[in-house]
Amino acid sequence: MIHPVYLVDDDEAVRHALALLLSTVGIKVMGFADPQAFLAQVPRLAPGCLILDIRMPAISGLKLQERLLEQGIDWPTIVISGHGDIEACRRAFRNGAVDFLSKPIDEQDLIDAIQKGQEALERVLNRRAEKAETLALLSSLTTRESEVLDRIAEGFTTRQIAEGLGLSPRTVESHRAAIGAKLGTRSQAEMTRLWLEGRDAP
Repeated sequence: MIHPVYLVDDDEAVRHALALLLSTVGIKVMGFADPQAFLAQVPRLAPGCLILDIRMPAISGLKLQERLLEQGIDWPTIVISGHGDIEACRRAFRNGAVDFLSKPIDEQDLIDAIQKGQEALERVLNRRAEKAETLALLSSLTTRESEVLDRIAEGFTTRQIAEGLGLSPRTVESHRAAIGAKLGTRSQAEMTRLWLEGRDAP
């Protein structure tokens, strides 16, 4: 799947040239003349890759990158600059940029950077989908099943779980079977992995 590319640059000629270039390789580009306009649209935009000019009035590309991260938006970012600013480059990479390109931009370097960003975004979206599926599975457990799963994940034996919850070992085994059916696995290791993934969810 090819995700959209959002280009934020106050230079209209640059926006037009890059959009035209990327359209030749089948990449849809939406241009924004300033960060404020982009921020206003973000809630309605599909996940995509960002191309941010480093120097813009009011809000720089780096500041925009940081504001997006504060909002939990970690879309892959390519930072472009007409100035060889090493510190800005370091700051961009610390904030998760996939590449830092200097103007005039080499066409192949830009296409390669976007490809890298597309692949990174695909991995992020796949992880989110997997996490959402895990949370849905865990939410299907009853309160008692969740208590049993907590103890399974912590390494307790059936007898220890039974003693701790005031149940018979047979009842614990029954709950364990129900948990396995709902989670799609009877493996303790896999149950533990799903449990940990659920705990790590925001």
